[in-house]
Amino acid sequence: MKSLLYCCLLWLCLLPLVHAADLRIDLGHGAKTWSTAELLSRADATTVTITDDVAFRRPMHYRAVPLLALLPGLSAGQHLQFVAVDGFAAEIPATTILNQQDSQAWLAVEDPARPWPALPENAKGAGPFYLVWTHPQGVHVSPEQWPYQLAVIRTLSGVDARFPVIVPAVGATAEVRRGFDVFKRTCFACHTMNGEGDSKLGPDLNLPYSPIEYLRADLLRGYIRNPQSLRRWPEARMIGFPTQESLSDTDLDAVLAYLRYMAKHKAAH
Repeated sequence: MKSLLYCCLLWLCLLPLVHAADLRIDLGHGAKTWSTAELLSRADATTVTITDDVAFRRPMHYRAVPLLALLPGLSAGQHLQFVAVDGFAAEIPATTILNQQDSQAWLAVEDPARPWPALPENAKGAGPFYLVWTHPQGVHVSPEQWPYQLAVIRTLSGVDARFPVIVPAVGATAEVRRGFDVFKRTCFACHTMNGEGDSKLGPDLNLPYSPIEYLRADLLRGYIRNPQSLRRWPEARMIGFPTQESLSDTDLDAVLAYLRYMAKHKAAH
């Protein structure tokens, strides 16, 4: 009994160490690794209130660091990728982070001594690092641009340069090109297109078939708004875009136009 009690006490003592983690930031001039303890002890770490948190769907309070303070020398021409431990890869242009509006990006840091609550759809939680925004509406931040379980932040060429096979041709309509822009900041964080992309969480959206080819437009529209409306699957990772703020009808129409366009421009794989 004493040995069992000793093991339990030892486990409780070591628990914070188990949850401590590192974040790697690479802006192309030498990578920097930050530990949980280093970030929490920074002089600019402060308590941030997020009134409408994307992951938790309720107001949340975080100990956080201004993201720009961790990205010295970031310029408007750069492009950032935020990679989570599960392979989720959010694409965010530097201009979104450098904006002069009220919007501000923060790196929320989970304190091992005060862990965050469980997520509604992900038992592994949002920690140890989570990109959150105050006043995100100022620069139209997409729900997919709130990546959690962060492991790496790095600069890369933009999506158009890295994956030219998914870029609409010059003659594509304005709606298709708008749909491509929306696709990059929403769908591309989980899905590939024509076999191209860094994230592998969801299926490819064009090979061998585009969803536009096997789902009625109204069903696909409903699925994007609420994935459970098509298939009741409690373990599903896709949370959908239920509101006009998360994805307007105009942007949703544009995404469907892009999918229809790409269904006629499949790449050989």
